[in-house]
Amino acid sequence: MPDMILMETEEKMEERVSNLSHELAKVRTGQANPRMFDDVKVDYYGVPTPISQVGSIAIPEPTQIVIKPYDKSLVKEVEKAILAANLGVNPNNEGVQLRIVFPALTTERRKELTKKVKKYGEEAKISIRSIRREGNDAIKKLEKASDISEDDSKGYQEDIQELTNTYIENVEAVMASKENDIMSL
Repeated sequence: MPDMILMETEEKMEERVSNLSHELAKVRTGQANPRMFDDVKVDYYGVPTPISQVGSIAIPEPTQIVIKPYDKSLVKEVEKAILAANLGVNPNNEGVQLRIVFPALTTERRKELTKKVKKYGEEAKISIRSIRREGNDAIKKLEKASDISEDDSKGYQEDIQELTNTYIENVEAVMASKENDIMSL
């Protein structure tokens, strides 16, 4: 039973680091990244639909994205959705497609993005600590029910703390990598 708690705790921590990586992939770094449009929804016959499902997204150059809706009548809707999402980009409507050029980031914008990365990282760390607390509480519950000894309980809690330290280091590494990407372009 305590081993299951350790496994579940580790899986939750791993999932949180993975979620952080996914969130940070959406943060613009000056290079074209289609994942920044993952959360942008287009009104498609009254149904909010992700851009990736209503058109193709291509990267002809490292600083450009071309979005070509399958239905040409959606070009205006896609343009409105991108502008409404406030991603810091301005799509150029070319009639049948939208071209989005990513200008070089200003120093001020880089600092804003770095703060955003730190915010996401702090949220991930808080989440990991919360997962640690849940794991420790489950171990303490087993100890209280006399399913494990006090020494075993301490050992499992130390294992959970080691997992916490490892995953917080992973979060910091992911954050540092993204901050480096932002500042180096």
